Amino acid sequence: MTDPTANSLDLDTLVSLMSQLIDLPIAPEYRPGVIANLARTQQIAQSVMEFPIPNEIEVAPIFTPEP
Repeated sequence: MTDPTANSLDLDTLVSLMSQLIDLPIAPEYRPGVIANLARTQQIAQSVMEFPIPNEIEVAPIFTPEP
């Protein structure tokens, strides 16, 4: 897994910009938690994006869970 701190994405700035964009103020006491959750989400997404998928795989047209 890659080191999330090596990424050039500045999560503090991202939280500021996104909160302005969607007009959602974040109280100062919650800001560290929001940034921590975003960092964890970034780690999870990175591991998913790095998962190797062969080119031969076909997309399923419909997902039907079995009961």
